[in-house]
Amino acid sequence: MVRTRAYLDWNATTPLRAEARAAMIAAMDIVGNPSSVHAEGRAAKALVEKSRGQIAEAFGADGADIVFTSSATEAAALALEGRDLAAAGIEHDAVGAWTAPSLVVDAAGAVTVPDPARATLQLANSETGVVQTLPDGLAVSDMTQAFGKLPLAFNWTGAQMALISAHKLGGPKGIGALVLRRGTDLAPRIRGGGQEMGRRSGTENVIGIAGFAAAAQAAMRDLESGVWERVAQFRNILEKALESESKEIILVGKGTDGAAGSGAAQRLPNTSCIAVPGWKGETQVMQMDLAGFAISAGSACSSGKVRASRVLQAMGHDDTTAASAIRVSLGPDTTENEVHRFAEAWIAQYRKYCARAA
Repeated sequence: MVRTRAYLDWNATTPLRAEARAAMIAAMDIVGNPSSVHAEGRAAKALVEKSRGQIAEAFGADGADIVFTSSATEAAALALEGRDLAAAGIEHDAVGAWTAPSLVVDAAGAVTVPDPARATLQLANSETGVVQTLPDGLAVSDMTQAFGKLPLAFNWTGAQMALISAHKLGGPKGIGALVLRRGTDLAPRIRGGGQEMGRRSGTENVIGIAGFAAAAQAAMRDLESGVWERVAQFRNILEKALESESKEIILVGKGTDGAAGSGAAQRLPNTSCIAVPGWKGETQVMQMDLAGFAISAGSACSSGKVRASRVLQAMGHDDTTAASAIRVSLGPDTTENEVHRFAEAWIAQYRKYCARAA
């Protein structure tokens, strides 16, 4: 049976993995509070700690502390409040809310970080897919989009802290984590019972944590099996089809995707940021939705807001181009047929746009 709609907005959130669903259902039968000392409480605590270890394994964070939060946004607040760290204009709003955009971004989306210990830098951008080279000693990195899509080990990055989220890799919404090198001094924002090593009080979301761990383990297996290489092939098929139709199209961040000496940016394997200057991104999103395709005009947290992409503006694109961008983000469940159908639907609307603009 052919699906009538195609979900091409994986960077906004991912479908729940079967492994995560099964782990969450099993966790529902554990009635204890992880802070209780009786057998039921110890069972809940054991599941939380087992899950913490599984996430550490998948994230390459053995020996680091993993503090569970309600989201990567809360993790960002915990890591960034009161620290006065430098950032670039391409950061997610969850980071931008606590920082000033003072770091320089070039046309390829690469960021220069003069003082890593006083800066935060995302590993991969949710809108463009551009992947950064993190400097040693970086204070904080948002790794939510990279975790599960790129071969990655927190312990290799040199970052002091990282933000991650379950629903970006097939886990449930409403659970994230702050990962930090052991011994890092961090004042809690939520005080109370002293859970999560005293860094984030409140009864742990046992069900969400179990789903997060199962999704992280499954994502690690996907990476090892080469799933994302196939996704990258589909992304390239899509971009080639659109480029063959439109000479004015801009594929932000595309080049030779990080080939040595190219000066081009490396990108996530699933992400296309597409702009036809003058054809508003919001219009394209609505047209594609009516045609049966879920895409976005930028970060999901900014969707529905009539404004140009500040990520593209930070990269030097003019306001017209920044207001014309859409994001198509594929996933392991995306089929080649869906990619071809999307290209056909987009091209049909593009031709209508050109006819109106003539």
